[in-house]
Amino acid sequence: MIPGARYGHTNLIAEDWQALSRFYQDLFGCVPVPPVRDFKGPDLERGAGIPGAELRGEHLRLPGHGPEGPTLEIFNYNILREREAVAVNRPGFGHIAFVVDDVAAAREAVLAAGGRAVGDVVTLTNALGKQLTWVYVTDPEGNVLELQSRPR
Repeated sequence: MIPGARYGHTNLIAEDWQALSRFYQDLFGCVPVPPVRDFKGPDLERGAGIPGAELRGEHLRLPGHGPEGPTLEIFNYNILREREAVAVNRPGFGHIAFVVDDVAAAREAVLAAGGRAVGDVVTLTNALGKQLTWVYVTDPEGNVLELQSRPR
């Protein structure tokens, strides 16, 4: 095991980092963690492996974990690759999940804020016999979110 390991943040690369940051603040109560990041130069280029790279954005404290909890890092590179189509079954990082009180209402709020539907709201029973209601949607830039209830 790696000594001192703990979860730090998840990164989203955005076309418009400020608009995407507002979406997560307004809908999920994420809170900015200053300062705004603004990186460029040889060290960023070498670290990212992208000649000419410039990077700007911010960290948002995720709800429910207190002032030292993990963050969602929303950045924009000056050089962006084309986005692939949304696919919840693509290998690699699949989605960010938020536990909410009312999955259907949260789905409607995401859609009203510019997100898109991926699937339908469903309720499954887990191996412990508890029911979990969930749905996949996207944020306005096409990143997949899972909205889920607490198991009952």
